[in-house]
Amino acid sequence: MADIAAVFGWSPAVMGDLPLSELVAWRERARVRSGVDE
Repeated sequence: MADIAAVFGWSPAVMGDLPLSELVAWRERARVRSGVDE
């Protein structure tokens, strides 16, 4: 969740309402947008 918050600026309250599958998808989007390779 920290990845998503850092890249998109979302608060934990916003992310807490999302199902886990959506969080996983948004985390991948954040990774791609950040330009960091795993």
